[in-house]
Amino acid sequence: MSSTLAPAALAPRTRPPFRADHVGSLLRPPALREARAAHAAGTLPDAALREIEDRHIAEAIRKQESLGLRAATDGEYRRAYWHYDFVAGLAGCELYTPEQKIEFKGGVKLPHMLRVNGRIAWQRPVFIDDYKFVASHVSTAVAKQTIPAPSVVHFRGGRQSIDRSIYPDLDGFFADLGTAYHDAVRAFAGAGCRYLQLDEVNIAYLCDPEQIAALKARGEHVEGLLEIYAGLINRAIEGRPADMTISMHLCRGNFRSTFVATGGYEPVAEVLFNAIGVDAYFMEYDTDRAGGFEPLRFVPRGNKVVVLGLVTSKTGELESKDALKRRLETASKYLPLEQLALSPQCGFASTEEGNLLTEDQQWRKLELCVEVAREVWGGV
Repeated sequence: MSSTLAPAALAPRTRPPFRADHVGSLLRPPALREARAAHAAGTLPDAALREIEDRHIAEAIRKQESLGLRAATDGEYRRAYWHYDFVAGLAGCELYTPEQKIEFKGGVKLPHMLRVNGRIAWQRPVFIDDYKFVASHVSTAVAKQTIPAPSVVHFRGGRQSIDRSIYPDLDGFFADLGTAYHDAVRAFAGAGCRYLQLDEVNIAYLCDPEQIAALKARGEHVEGLLEIYAGLINRAIEGRPADMTISMHLCRGNFRSTFVATGGYEPVAEVLFNAIGVDAYFMEYDTDRAGGFEPLRFVPRGNKVVVLGLVTSKTGELESKDALKRRLETASKYLPLEQLALSPQCGFASTEEGNLLTEDQQWRKLELCVEVAREVWGGV
């Protein structure tokens, strides 16, 4: 059955997110991976690595713009992880190798974890220079910066990963964490960033009964946890400039094309859409693991935008335009088309290892998003 969705006569969006957008991370080119491996082995100096990263990032920005994307990132090329590189840069947070590793479906294990061994604070400009590099190299696109949401510092390890001598109760921990993120968002705003994304996977994990059971099994208090995470985000973005777009991305895990959690958004939808003051939501919707579009009925009518992640970043097979249009048509029954947009469901390389597809397949998927956006909304 073909879609009956007719091209919408909508004015072009003047601020992000755009009709065709993307989550942020890109597959690392082989030469960049080799350079980072050499740096880790101690055979390539810091300055030489930075120069190589700069070159590849500039090329990635040009490629994003050439496809017609109106937002461009650095592909997270300077990171090993989507989350740990940032939060390990906060005072009081430490990356380490645990005996028991986080396991994704299929037995794939994440090698590192985070722990809190001091008072959490924003003390150095983590990623600020990285953002400035992107901003100085975009031509037709808006520079987009991604950072992990504050819940990452808590969810992965919970109470047992937070030094009790520093934080005997979690109220002080959450207060310091919110303030650190508030200072971070203010620093990005001061650097000129007007498109900042908080990658918030843990609220999506709270939709999975297995994840809730695992939290309870390790002694966490899960009642009210959603509201705490919502409060952390609101504290982080409090007082941001009026022209600064804050988006949040939700998914259920993405490591070498594997995942962690399953479950539709219904358990968190009311708080997600009505109690968190972000402008836009990038939402995983490439498989039935994310449930149906019914939770979109909770999105306030008006300015908030939901970017539907209908194009998978986990495999190289290209989606059909008609299938994407049919799904957009279904979603528009719960949220008006003018409040919807299209993207891949996650980044292509949440860690530097990357997902199991080729660079050509990655670029073709991003190009597909642009083509569908032009055909559905009349522009990107």
